Amino acid sequence: MLMTAQDYRESLRAYSPRVFIDGDRVDSVADEPRLEPGINGVGVTYDFAHRPESERLLTATQSTSGKTVNRMLHINESSDDLLQKLEAVRLVCKVSGCAQRYLSHDALNGIYQATHRTDATHGTDYSQRFMNYLHDVQDRDLTLGVAMTDAKGDRSKRPGQQANPDVYVHIKERRPDGIVIRGTKAIVTGAPYMHEFLVMPCRTHTAEDADYAVCCAVPVDAEGVTIVAKPAGRPGEAAAKFSARYGQSTGVVIFDDVFVPHDRVFLAGETTEGGFLTTSYATHHRHSCIGARAGFGDLLIGAGAMMVDANGLDVDRHAHIRDAMVDLITITESFYACGVAASVYCESDPAGSVMPDAVFSNIGKLLLATKIYDMHRVAHYVSGGLIVALPGPDEDHNPETRADLTAVLGGRPDIPAERRMEISRMIEDLTVSNQGNWYSVISLHGGGSPEAMKREIWRNYPVAERQELVSDLMDRGVLAEGRKVSRQPGRCCATGCQPPEKISNTEAAE
Repeated sequence: MLMTAQDYRESLRAYSPRVFIDGDRVDSVADEPRLEPGINGVGVTYDFAHRPESERLLTATQSTSGKTVNRMLHINESSDDLLQKLEAVRLVCKVSGCAQRYLSHDALNGIYQATHRTDATHGTDYSQRFMNYLHDVQDRDLTLGVAMTDAKGDRSKRPGQQANPDVYVHIKERRPDGIVIRGTKAIVTGAPYMHEFLVMPCRTHTAEDADYAVCCAVPVDAEGVTIVAKPAGRPGEAAAKFSARYGQSTGVVIFDDVFVPHDRVFLAGETTEGGFLTTSYATHHRHSCIGARAGFGDLLIGAGAMMVDANGLDVDRHAHIRDAMVDLITITESFYACGVAASVYCESDPAGSVMPDAVFSNIGKLLLATKIYDMHRVAHYVSGGLIVALPGPDEDHNPETRADLTAVLGGRPDIPAERRMEISRMIEDLTVSNQGNWYSVISLHGGGSPEAMKREIWRNYPVAERQELVSDLMDRGVLAEGRKVSRQPGRCCATGCQPPEKISNTEAAE
């Protein structure tokens, strides 16, 4: 069943998670005003699956079941699947800022690959357990939170060396019918309004730390689970032109001796495969982040262009403004192009799915992580100083100041002053409010730090192949006795030159 946004909100009433926000216990997640913008953000992924103009992007046919499922829960089987997922994420995020649910997709795809690999190596039945779980999640159209990033404690020490073992989620007890997990996941996107959590390792573990290499599914209201969360967006604030409607909560999730039955356990001590899951999920997620921040870039481009118009500027006559807008467009589309390339050059996995190209995925994520601040800077530049000087929205209704402010804060005569002020507050909300600054931080650290992306780029880039290329070119110019290879003048590749025969490294050395 494909739910609507309203169905999704109502489905949350069937759960009773233990949630705290700002020191308060939340009685009903579905009715909590401080979480409404986050629920609205996820809701976009549900409603867009029912709209004729976006149904193609937001739904897919799952080959293992033959059923139509939400794109955010689909296992990618082709380059076209990856391209459509990328476009779908950009579409929902250009409306919501960050629709959050694509994390469900990324984790499911990573676990799908990892369980297949684990079974092939260890003879386990994790893959079948996961397939049963996947089909159930797809049938119920659930939203899953990714509980991956551990609290970590002393970063210089491995999990088993920590003074407090609970800074990493680990298996505390193994029972005939399941496992008991304990520990803390420090950053879980949308934690309060998820249906379930997918618990995953956040790093490669050694054999001594095997109990930390655990992957399992836990209902959000399972006994022993506590969520300490931030509000989603800026609900109820008059100046929050965007984040009063759409936002994102993050939460610290504490697992206090939580029992997980075997049919929901997908890894339990397989360290090598746990490390593979970490990197596999990261690649899928960074690919999705590219689409998400491109959608956010669309919002900045649109708001910036509207502000330029409201200020009475003409990009054809004011080249510096045009150049700044082109910079904003170039940044957005350059990292999005990496996402497209990662989709086109995807790799087939033995599990039958496809993986986005790791190099392009990580380059795209690295670009958006470091360029998000430039995106904000350019949006500020083209907007002018009104976002700094504009009084709060309460003054819009103050009879003693409203007329004067309207008279002097207008721009083009055909654009009302009130409209110009609204656009200015939109840019302020997107870039310099608490929510706007949060987008910068989550772009930098979400999905791993820039250092993690650099490591993956170096690890996956064919540097040795590039070295061989240069070595071959150098060897072509030298014969065994050190004589130069003669080349006919006036001939080049463009006119059909015939290069000399390649001399191998071995031949040149003899």
